[in-house]
Amino acid sequence: MCQYKCGNIRCKAIPLAAHRMSVEQALLGRRSVRAFLTRPVSRSAVERILELASQSASNSNGQPWQVHVLTGAAKDRLTAALLKAHEGGGRVQKCEFDYQPRPDEWVEPFLSRRSEFGQGLYGKTLGIEFTDLVGRDSHHRRNYEFFGAPVGIILTVSRHQLDSALIDAGLFLQAVMLTARAAGLDTCPQASFLDYYPVLRRHLNIPDDHRIVCGISLGYADKTHPLYSFTTPRQCVKDFATFYEDRAEDAIGMDGSTPGIGSLPQRPTQENSGGSEIDIDHVPWAGWMQDFPEQPGSRRH
Repeated sequence: MCQYKCGNIRCKAIPLAAHRMSVEQALLGRRSVRAFLTRPVSRSAVERILELASQSASNSNGQPWQVHVLTGAAKDRLTAALLKAHEGGGRVQKCEFDYQPRPDEWVEPFLSRRSEFGQGLYGKTLGIEFTDLVGRDSHHRRNYEFFGAPVGIILTVSRHQLDSALIDAGLFLQAVMLTARAAGLDTCPQASFLDYYPVLRRHLNIPDDHRIVCGISLGYADKTHPLYSFTTPRQCVKDFATFYEDRAEDAIGMDGSTPGIGSLPQRPTQENSGGSEIDIDHVPWAGWMQDFPEQPGSRRH
């Protein structure tokens, strides 16, 4: 039974960590970690992360998600079964739903981004050549060990909500990852489990009317592992955002603002001793991060 009153979590804002972390810090500090310490994560911490993630938005408040949390011997048994299937050629030819294109169906710019990711992970970070199939498989099989994390999670959603449930699952998944990061924990979302979904269904109590979305490794990152240095680039806002603005002179309001965009908070400034204005560095527009100092040891990626 939950130790908190479900449905009233907003009033029970019990922090997971001693030092609060802003949303901005959690976003910048989150990464897909592929090497974890054996350091255990308490059940109460996992429950709190899931309780907070349950506040995610969902279509018509359907909340179609379910999670299957594995630790200890239960996780070891699932890992053993997955590795047996992997080594025995048990990978399915078709997943439960079309998760991504076939290898020969990727198009630009996604093909180049995928290639850059593979070269960075296997080649530059792990030193595994593209032609080294044994080395590549050795790393890939670590997916089914949850990269050594003490907690493994399998996320599923109801089929009855159709594809909207996948959007809801994405919102829930992001909330899990950000909440974990705010608590000093790390995660890795993993689609690799979809290739062996029959194994998951045999070992877990997954309803027939649920689709398996992904797995999640949860724990404390091993910062001494070479993989901890691996990061992936992000596109600039100008590359993916299109702004539509009314620039007509007669649309400027009496106060000099433009309807629709003039109400946005502006980057704050302050006067220096000479009377001229200077930008306040690292202060969000609305000032919502001012009360949350940088966390010790936090990194931006």
